[in-house]
Amino acid sequence: MKRRSKTKFTQIHVSIPVRLLEDFDETLGFKESRSKMIASLMRGWLESDPNNLYSYTPIELLEQLQFRFNKDSPEDVLIQSLLQILTK
Repeated sequence: MKRRSKTKFTQIHVSIPVRLLEDFDETLGFKESRSKMIASLMRGWLESDPNNLYSYTPIELLEQLQFRFNKDSPEDVLIQSLLQILTK
């Protein structure tokens, strides 16, 4: 019996230069999947992108957000309160 994956997949259409695809395909082994490799590259990019919000902790996000508001403004006070709650 075949194992079933709980991961849902979708097909996408992208436009890339033909030569880029040919060069990419040349790096794949005979049994390697182009789709799996592209998904892996996308996952790696998302995990390594320093601007990716998922890479920040809630405290880091609030600290960054705090810099967008004037000191002692209502927004700043609210963020300070949230920071105090999260650091307890």
